[in-house]
Amino acid sequence: MEKVLVSACLLGLAVRYDGASKRLIDQTLRRWQQQGRIISVCPEVAGGLSIPRAAAEIQPLSGTNKTIDKDKRIVTTALGNDVSEEFYRGAHHALYLCQRHNIRYALLKESSPSCGSNNIYNGDFNGTKTSGEGITCEQLRKHGIEVYSEFNLTELISKLTQPKVNEQR
Repeated sequence: MEKVLVSACLLGLAVRYDGASKRLIDQTLRRWQQQGRIISVCPEVAGGLSIPRAAAEIQPLSGTNKTIDKDKRIVTTALGNDVSEEFYRGAHHALYLCQRHNIRYALLKESSPSCGSNNIYNGDFNGTKTSGEGITCEQLRKHGIEVYSEFNLTELISKLTQPKVNEQR
C-alpha cells in the first residue's frame, strides 16, 4: 500500500506555531490512518522549533539578500530572528521520512512557510499571501515527491485510488 506524508496539524495534532491544529476531516484520510498508510510530520517541530513559537515567514529575495544562494531562502520571525536553519533541518527530516518509507506523495498545509505548495505569506507579517512554496514543499518537489494541499486532497485521493494499469502486457 502506498504511504503518504501528511502535515501533522492536518491530522489534528496541536503543532502549529500558535499551538493549535488545522484538523482536516476526511473519511479517506481517516481510513488511510487506520491502515497505517500515513506518516505524519511537522517540519518546524522536527527542525527544533517549539510549540507554541513565534510566527515565521520566508523573506523575499530583494535588496541586500539578492546575492544569497537561491537554494537557501531566509525565514524570520516578526522580531527578525533568523529561523532558516530550523526550517531547512525540518525539510531534510521530511525528505528523509519520504525516502525511508518510499513515499511519493505528500499532503501538506497550504500557506505555511514550511508546507505551502501554492502560496505562502509574503514576508511582511501583514497577512498578505503571495504565490510560492514553503521550504519543505520545495525540498520534496526537488526530489520528485508530488505535493498536495488540503485544497486539492480530492486529486490525491483520486490518484491513489485509481486502479493500477498492468504495464507488463
